[in-house]
Amino acid sequence: MTNGKTVLPMHNRILSSLKEAVLFVQDDGEIIETNNKANSVLGLESLQGISIFDFIDFDLLKESNEVHLLMDQRNKKGSLLEVKSILVSNNVFCLIVHPLSLQDKSEEIKKYINENTFADKEGIVMFGEHHIIDCDPNFATMFGYSVSEMKGMEITRLIDQKSIVKLSNQNSVNPYELIGIQKDGSKFHVEVIDYPYNNQGSIIQVASFKDITERVMNENQIEYMAYYDELTDLPNRNFFNKVLKEAVDEAKKSGEILAVYFIDLDYFKEINDTLGYSFGDKLLTACGERLKSFLDMNTFIARMSGDEFLILHRLASTKEAAVDLAEEIIAAFEKPIKIEDYEIYTSISIGISIFPENGTNANDLIKHADSAMYVIKEKHRNNYNLFDSSISENFKMRLTMETELRKALREGQFELHYQPQKNLSSGKVVGLEALLRWNHPQKGYIAPAEFIPLAEKTGLIIEIGDWVLYEACKQNKVWQDKGYDPVTVSVNLSAKQFHQRSLVDKIKEILAETGLSPYYLELEITESMAMSNEDYILKTLKDLRDLGVLVSIDDFGTGYSSFKYLSLFPITKLKIDKMFLKDEQRENKAIVKSIIHMSHSLNMKVIAEGVETMEQFNFLTQERCDEMQGFYFSKPLPPKQLTKFFRV
Repeated sequence: MTNGKTVLPMHNRILSSLKEAVLFVQDDGEIIETNNKANSVLGLESLQGISIFDFIDFDLLKESNEVHLLMDQRNKKGSLLEVKSILVSNNVFCLIVHPLSLQDKSEEIKKYINENTFADKEGIVMFGEHHIIDCDPNFATMFGYSVSEMKGMEITRLIDQKSIVKLSNQNSVNPYELIGIQKDGSKFHVEVIDYPYNNQGSIIQVASFKDITERVMNENQIEYMAYYDELTDLPNRNFFNKVLKEAVDEAKKSGEILAVYFIDLDYFKEINDTLGYSFGDKLLTACGERLKSFLDMNTFIARMSGDEFLILHRLASTKEAAVDLAEEIIAAFEKPIKIEDYEIYTSISIGISIFPENGTNANDLIKHADSAMYVIKEKHRNNYNLFDSSISENFKMRLTMETELRKALREGQFELHYQPQKNLSSGKVVGLEALLRWNHPQKGYIAPAEFIPLAEKTGLIIEIGDWVLYEACKQNKVWQDKGYDPVTVSVNLSAKQFHQRSLVDKIKEILAETGLSPYYLELEITESMAMSNEDYILKTLKDLRDLGVLVSIDDFGTGYSSFKYLSLFPITKLKIDKMFLKDEQRENKAIVKSIIHMSHSLNMKVIAEGVETMEQFNFLTQERCDEMQGFYFSKPLPPKQLTKFFRV
């Protein structure tokens, strides 16, 4: 078929028989041939002088040899055409045109997006450069409008200004997120997937909008939980680590000094135990608010855990400047905190580490600030302490000893020595105090004063204490089975051991396993332990006495016992602290006399420890003290050396 000089690649009879609307157009826009279907779709009556530009934006089609677009039909407002353009010769394009509506394409779009996930919270919209051409009911409902209200509306009215740029710059089929604006002004989160008819620059876009507000809120909550402390609304340790790492990286480049503060509330445990955990939470919240008053561009504050907080201070020009902030924080906590009907006076202990002097990474800076805090808390409280290398060395030694303690327990390096207890009236050995010894394979015997405090701090005292109880009971039963006169074995309990809820049951099991009668086991607790929690302690002591186990108070006279407690508690014996025997002062002798007479008036026995001289021995005998132990009679000995004190 020819048309002037233009040769078309299709015979006119074939063209007219096609059911699709087909046009041939020159590159200047002149329509050179159509079939009846094309005439009907475009509303053509004659080809003479007709340009395709009267119907569509032909320039968009000329940009490529083959294009598939959705386009506005210019001569029919609100009508859309799906146009496929193919360059068939150097200057002629074949256009295949199909009129369509949003409904015509909705099922295809749903399938493209994912028909399995399409739900009521998803809607489809068709829009041009500025205005909405059509939408489905779901889309209209999502934004709070009717479909008729939506048509012709500017699409920008539905999108928050901050995310408009995302809508106008999408050239891919990947989902992206926008902030939508509903009719009442409410904002919500939407996920948008563009249908790929607009990827060649068409003025028409079709997209699926999905309400993802609930998902975003859940994600935000998860992110909040990952980086914030719910109780105080402060950043948590994870967030602090992240910020500190970034600050360290910047400081390495700029040469600035950073200060890290590790803050611990003093006496928080006591407040928690006295007023309850709910009150403790309120106190932590109030302390968090007080710390927030120090927030500024160069200060970052977080809650570490429990009653511990962290502060990062940037641009701390000198150590003195770092100390100044610590003093300001301590001063802020001198004012009482009002909670319910209480005015709580609390103080804080602060450890400070300086970058780069005390560490060049986040982990070391936090660790060293923590170490410095513990040193000051153990000594003074309500004070600050700058980290120095000696602290680190002490902690390394402590860590090494902790490792060796665990190994000692595992490999049987512990021993029990026993100090005989003598009845002053009969002269017989009536008891033995079990004393722990650590026989290190390289260092020899290590003094209890060096490792017991560490065992207390690390909690190892529970395992070690269980071993001592078991070994003392087992050894005492061995002596009895050999036919020696039965004696009582005394075992010191640590505070952590004594406050175990399972203590009584544990002692029952040990007695059952070793076969020792409860009457031959005596547990020694300190005066301060006995008086720390009246109701609970009283129940534990009564349960032990019901079991048949004896209970004595060690180091008596150094605490704050009253006759009320001593009369209530089922104590069998008081042990006079050796400090009252070391001095020959008249006042100390008077105290010893009073303790002996008081004990007897309460039907308790009394024993004096640390007896080292004949004068002390004669004084105690004269005052009718029941029992004694000390170097004057015997030092603590291993089991094999004790047989000379037993009678068969």
